[in-house]
Amino acid sequence: MMLTLSTQLNTYLIIGAILFGFGIFGLVRRPSLIGMLIAVELVLSGASVNFMAFNRFLAPDPTVGQIITLFIMAIAAAEAAISLSIVIAVYRNYKSIEVEDLVELKG
Repeated sequence: MMLTLSTQLNTYLIIGAILFGFGIFGLVRRPSLIGMLIAVELVLSGASVNFMAFNRFLAPDPTVGQIITLFIMAIAAAEAAISLSIVIAVYRNYKSIEVEDLVELKG
């Protein structure tokens, strides 16, 4: 039973959609910047799973999906580093990382 599930494209697409859905739900429902950062990572993970699934089952060149997934991982790492530095700077100035407390930011 488990062997046949791992050989179907739909299984991976459902897993990717669940990760993506949890990420979008977390973006909407999390009041803190750290929770939103984790939710964005879930969205990127869901997209990576979908790219790898399409690479595994449909792509004629097996390296295309893997290269795109590596780019997504690099973007996620850079996004996490920049976001965490912004969160630290916001916390130093406002003593809070709650999104509702940051409405008075001036650009």
